[in-house]
Formats: sequence, C-alpha cells, structure tokens
Amino acid sequence: MNFHITLSPTADELGQKAAAKMAEALNAAIEERGSARFVFATGGSQFETVKYLLTHDVDWSKVEVFHLDEYIGLPESHPASFRKYLKERFLAYIHVKAAYPIDGEGDVDAVIAELTAQLHTAPVDVAMIGIGENAHIAFNDPPAQFDSDAAFLVVELDEGCKNQQVREGWFPSLDAVPTHAISMSPKQILASRTIVSAVPHAAKAKAVLESLTRPVDPMVPATILKTHCDWHLFLDDNSAAQVFPL
Repeated sequence: MNFHITLSPTADELGQKAAAKMAEALNAAIEERGSARFVFATGGSQFETVKYLLTHDVDWSKVEVFHLDEYIGLPESHPASFRKYLKERFLAYIHVKAAYPIDGEGDVDAVIAELTAQLHTAPVDVAMIGIGENAHIAFNDPPAQFDSDAAFLVVELDEGCKNQQVREGWFPSLDAVPTHAISMSPKQILASRTIVSAVPHAAKAKAVLESLTRPVDPMVPATILKTHCDWHLFLDDNSAAQVFPL
C-alpha cells in the first residue's frame, strides 16, 4: 500500500495543503493532456479546502467537474442540497469546461445513465474524496459495495450517516434526512489517477483510526482507499488524534 499522510495543526492549514495538492495534480494533467477531469466532494469538512482551491492558478476552462453524490428527492433549494453547494460555493466563482451536477430530483435511472456516459469518455485525473464519521466515502455507507462495476449507485443511508447530517446542521431531525442517495461507487472512485482526502475535525478521529489500522473491509469503506496507488490523506491535529496522539 502506497499512500501519503500530511498532518497540519488546524483545519485551515489542512485546507491550504489539500487544495495545493489538488491544484498541482490538475495543472499537471492540463500540462500533459491539455485538459483535466475533477471529481468534487461536498460537505462541511471541505469548506476550507474549497476556499483555498479557488485561490490557485488553475485554468478551469480546461477542467471538467463531476459531482460525487446527491440526495434523492431533495430540492436544489434545500440548504443540504449538494448540487446547490457545488454551484454556490465553487462553480459560481470559476468558468469550467463542463460541469455535471447530480440531479437527485430527476429520473434516477436516466440521471445515472447520462452521468456514466459522460464519466466514461476519459479517466478522472483528481478525485476529492472526504471520509465520513462512519468511514463512508461519497455516500457509500457500510457495508459498501466494493464489487460493483457501476459508476454510480443508488444507496441507502445508514443511521450513522444521517445522524452526522443532523449534527452538522444540514437537517433539523433524523426524519428529515432523505433515506437514499445517488453516489459514485467505490470502484469508480478508485479509477481516478489521484485521490485527495481532506479530513479535518475531531468527529472524524475514530473513522481515521479505523481506516488506517483495519484491513480493507466494506464495513469501513474508507479502508479501500489504501489500495490506491496515489492517495493523499490530509489530517489536522484533531482528526489525527487517535492515530498520532500529541
């Protein structure tokens, strides 16, 4: 297993370093092939990384942006909508070659078919992949479907995932969280040339510990990232506390 861990004292510094790595990899792809393909992750843990990524000198007009996951049936106007996040926090500030938000309100089969067709035209250069409190990657909650060859899956959210969304303030109660989502599959995530995971905050410490110390296990979905040839994990003091105690 060949992966890289970068430690930072704060979430803000973590965001700076993770963003710099993403920009470096995107620029390398643009220099080599004239364009780049980027998978974008959403969620509160990515705030700092997204903020700093927008400060880097990347020719976004040569970058195609793919969306990682989205709730099924949630209106884009809802504060928790991930395509709302993608558009308002990222796409509103740059001009990209193309963007493919996931429409969770549309015909799910048709949405997945169209996204898959677009995604399979060329490899992804950089995937921005967070790790959830239950060690999910995208919305692949345990037990994750490691063996699926599909690019995108319809997944059922487990209680740990839904509780995280409530604690982070995206929904007022557990009952308000959608039960299902469209998510990029583990195999599709692993098909990316470079994976960058920005994982700050104490709430992620247990997931980080299990992801790094347990064998590859669908009950701890993020363990599969250790099998990737170019995975970069960025931690702050709080998220690293159970692996690298001060």
